[in-house]
Amino acid sequence: MSATEPVTTTDATPDPSAPSARRRFTVTAPDAARIASFAALICVLALTPAISVGSALAPITLQTLGVMLAGALLGWWRGALAAVTYLLLALAGLPVLAGGTGGVEPFVGPTAGYLYGFVLGAAATGWLVDRIRGRVTAPKVLGAALVGGVAVIYAVGIPVSAAVAGIPLSTAITGSWVFLPGDLLKAVLTALVVAAVVRAYPPAGPAARRR
Repeated sequence: MSATEPVTTTDATPDPSAPSARRRFTVTAPDAARIASFAALICVLALTPAISVGSALAPITLQTLGVMLAGALLGWWRGALAAVTYLLLALAGLPVLAGGTGGVEPFVGPTAGYLYGFVLGAAATGWLVDRIRGRVTAPKVLGAALVGGVAVIYAVGIPVSAAVAGIPLSTAITGSWVFLPGDLLKAVLTALVVAAVVRAYPPAGPAARRR
């Protein structure tokens, strides 16, 4: 090799400021506190008076408001962890499900699909909010909440309800319409709350989570 030839090496020093998948999914102490707080919020909202309507297999509660807020304000994987934490508390027997129930039975009953849908709903809501570019506005968050907090949860909950209860899927779909007005209202509330929080505290927004 001549003195004029450039020396190349493959041992590049990694940039400590560059994001990595491992760092992105590390649960820090502040993360754990936020996840626990939103799991507690879902618990509180689940314990609001439940309303049983007509042929619906599940009661009407405010649980999904907490699920939407968790996804939108924590991001997709932290929001999903908040929902998982809530479900684990219920599975352990704590009376944190609608009507003050808990234990294994609700996870194998007709409403089990809605419970599992909470995790996917929070993740979908957070994933969509995380992709908002520019200013976080209520209409943008509303779209994410409608897809993640309503459509995704219904897509999991309704078929499982039909299968477990042994009823036609069309009957389960018809019975679920009773939830729609309340869920639409919860999506609107989520959009208004998230837009206000991000406006007052920008680090809670998706732009900060992408850093």
